[in-house]
Amino acid sequence: MTQKETMLHLFAGGCGGTVGAIVTCPLEVLKTRLQSSGISLRSVFQVQLGTVNGTGVIRPGSVTPGLLEVLRSILEKEGPKSLFRGLGPNLVGVAPSRAIYFAAYSKSKETFNSVLVPNSGWVHMCSAGIAAFVTNSLMNPIWMVKTRMQLERKARGEKRMNALQCGRYVYRTEGVRGFYRGLTASYAGISETVICFVIYESLKKRLAETRYASSSGEADRGACDFLGLMMVAAFAKGCASCIAYPHEVIRTRLREEGSKYKHFFQTMRLVMVEEGPAAFYRGLVPQLFRQIPNTAIVLSTYELIVYLLAERAQ
Repeated sequence: MTQKETMLHLFAGGCGGTVGAIVTCPLEVLKTRLQSSGISLRSVFQVQLGTVNGTGVIRPGSVTPGLLEVLRSILEKEGPKSLFRGLGPNLVGVAPSRAIYFAAYSKSKETFNSVLVPNSGWVHMCSAGIAAFVTNSLMNPIWMVKTRMQLERKARGEKRMNALQCGRYVYRTEGVRGFYRGLTASYAGISETVICFVIYESLKKRLAETRYASSSGEADRGACDFLGLMMVAAFAKGCASCIAYPHEVIRTRLREEGSKYKHFFQTMRLVMVEEGPAAFYRGLVPQLFRQIPNTAIVLSTYELIVYLLAERAQ
């Protein structure tokens, strides 16, 4: 890959990531709040039957608030601006992270194509895994600050930390290591990226073959082609998110301030014992609402910019 092509992928990936981050920020805030351990559980009373004398026993229990309840709570107590908490570091980080990811993915794909069967599933898996590893390692401090800002609960009128203040606070209280909390969960989340790109590349290849066959060999792309890419990306991300979602909950717990969660497996065990398996899927609904359109926007914008700039360069 030439330097010009690398810059093309960097630019396209950065633009796609920025557009997606702005559009879906409120959903990410809702998802993070639902994933956290600080969410207020709604008390309920459950009737358990089967006692010795045949009567029922009322036991206290708790139910996780739904998406609309959390949204209403944020709007009432914190105001609409809180739905965009963390957008600053997100915008600062999303362009370079997407740029790094797509550049690393394209470079890795080129390398593996020369070693393995070109454009095979193994090529896509290895390329996506390496790209995700590089991106997570470099960008974790920014995502750490973003998560802390999204978890900060301040009533209307109370002063809130901006990204720089939050970063200084993390450094002062936890040191440099504090910026890398949740990194192990991010590495576990590489599986989601791999699954997404394997499905995406496979369906994109089928889509291209179908388009080429139906257009009698014409290679020009139209609006329908990019709509098809958006649908393929949405489907791929939806499948990957459902399969690998628990790492998101673990990562959010690890990034909470002063929490009891210290390590990946220790956090997994605590959540399982204290809250049950369902807790690993808290926030999945807003995650799907956010990630599916976001990934569709990012990947289709990336493909469109690469296509347009490549055409112009010819």
